[in-house]
Amino acid sequence: PGAMKECLDKSGISIDEVKKIFIHQANEKMDEAIIKRFYQLYDREMPEGIMPMNIHELGNSSVATVPTLFDMVRKGKMENQQISKGDVVIFASVGAGMNINAVVYRC
Repeated sequence: PGAMKECLDKSGISIDEVKKIFIHQANEKMDEAIIKRFYQLYDREMPEGIMPMNIHELGNSSVATVPTLFDMVRKGKMENQQISKGDVVIFASVGAGMNINAVVYRC
């Protein structure tokens, strides 16, 4: 959550503008806890539908999880998940517990 907050704060974009968070699909409960904690850092509740998940269909495909998930949402292949041109999204991933990355992106 800290890396995501630092990234968003540096971008100058408000958390209220974030439409989706695409997080590494390793463990749904862990991912949900991370996103809830991220919103708590801004004294906010985690919005429903903010975190698309495809781990149930594709499993943990390592570094490919985030771009694959983004592509599925972008192409309308996930029910109740849409993004539009101009939407702000966050990409977040971890690797072997030692690497943490976050990117704020305007579609």
